[in-house]
Amino acid sequence: MTDVILVLNAGSSSVKFSVYGAAAPLTRSARLCEGAVDAIGDAPRFHARDAEGAVLADETLATAATHEDGLETLLGWLRKRYAGRRVIAVGHRVVHGGSRYIAPVRIDDDVVAELTRLIPLAPLHQPHPLAAIASLRKFDPALPQIACFDTAFHHTQSKVATTFALPHALTDDGVRRYGFHGLSYEYIASILPRVLGPDTAEGRVVVAHLGNGASLCALRGRKSVATTMGFTALDGLMMGTRCGAIDPGVILYLLQEKKMTPDAVNDLLYKKSGLLGVSGIGDDMRALLASSDARAEEAVDLFVYRIARELGSLAAALGGLDALIFTAGIGEHAAEIRRRVCVAASWLGIDLDGKANEAGGPCISGSRVSAWVVPTDEDFMIASHTLSLLQSP
Repeated sequence: MTDVILVLNAGSSSVKFSVYGAAAPLTRSARLCEGAVDAIGDAPRFHARDAEGAVLADETLATAATHEDGLETLLGWLRKRYAGRRVIAVGHRVVHGGSRYIAPVRIDDDVVAELTRLIPLAPLHQPHPLAAIASLRKFDPALPQIACFDTAFHHTQSKVATTFALPHALTDDGVRRYGFHGLSYEYIASILPRVLGPDTAEGRVVVAHLGNGASLCALRGRKSVATTMGFTALDGLMMGTRCGAIDPGVILYLLQEKKMTPDAVNDLLYKKSGLLGVSGIGDDMRALLASSDARAEEAVDLFVYRIARELGSLAAALGGLDALIFTAGIGEHAAEIRRRVCVAASWLGIDLDGKANEAGGPCISGSRVSAWVVPTDEDFMIASHTLSLLQSP
């Protein structure tokens, strides 16, 4: 039996995981199980399913259980479930790698210090993998841990695409566009030849990663050319609870005229805006589409409008468009959102096939500019990078 690789995605109230057999070359079929420790801080629960969806574990943890307790439960379960198979490395999804990390990296004290320095650039995301890394180092200091970054894929963008119109001193200090969701875009880029064919795959493609967090990425030659997120994961599209692109003057107004504190503004923009803020109902797209409330419809309309507008911007950056890919939770499952986006983008040459769209694709158009539904797999990318880095000198 082969040893295993553990993939972790730590959040504010959960630790999601998946486990892969560590035989090279790694394939998606190597996934053995996936699950999470979720509702931490409320009613913590550990659950896991195998690759076919069968329940392997489902247990309630102590109410006071922390993220570290959850990780300890997970590691203990893995030792029993896969007796005789060692966890030989852990791969972490880390949102921000800054300007320094353009590829996955093995974690040491220097890496931890640099990632800690980047917390202000991703305050909702960056602290959680760092906490998981610290816990695992305490449990097993010799266990290799690999950081895989959501920003790394976008380092192929030109300087003009990443630069803000600010004084050079600020640019030199790291105030620039970084882009996020890179692990998702990297996976989609890796399979584009199989989906689109080799010629179109190397052409002008926009990938729409639409979930609770949402962004678009323009690809040429399967490399990132431009993306909607920027310095932080707040920019670009409207999201579940995040505002997306906003006039910087609004921030000044909130600080100066409304006398809001920076912390209050941060909370507003990250946690109380987006679909939740506009609808006043929630951030679940399924609930908003099913609602008859006018504010829910307004939120959906704004979500689609922002996607269509940014799609036009990225098509301009590419000099045209050959294919549009929908992925992530909303992109893969909300046929109505795909329909509205494609109708709004008909001027680009997209002719939606309604029946194919309702069926979930994969191809949902019958036009020279094709549209597709392609499931993403960030965990597989993390596992692949982890195994590759573990085997490199």
